Amino acid sequence: MAVGAFSKIDQELVKKYSKLKMDNPDTTKLVDSQKMLSVMNDYAMMQRCMVDMNSKLKDICSGVTSKSAVYMKINFNPPKLRKQ
Repeated sequence: MAVGAFSKIDQELVKKYSKLKMDNPDTTKLVDSQKMLSVMNDYAMMQRCMVDMNSKLKDICSGVTSKSAVYMKINFNPPKLRKQ
C-alpha cells in the first residue's frame, strides 16, 4: 500500500526533501538500528489500524445514511394532454 502526500504543501515538501542526500556516517552510531526498526514497525502498525478504522467508520456512516433515507414514489409518466 502506498501512502502519498494529500495537500499541496506536503507534495512540495516531498519533492524538496526527496532530492536531499545524507552522507554522514556518524549519525548511524547515535541511534540503535533495532530500536529504530521497532519504532518504525510500531508507527506502521498504528497507521494501518487508523486506515482500518477509517474504512469501518465510512461503512458505518454509509449504512446509517442509507437506513435513514426516505424514498418517495414519483410518477414519471407525463399527464395526458386534454383535447380542446
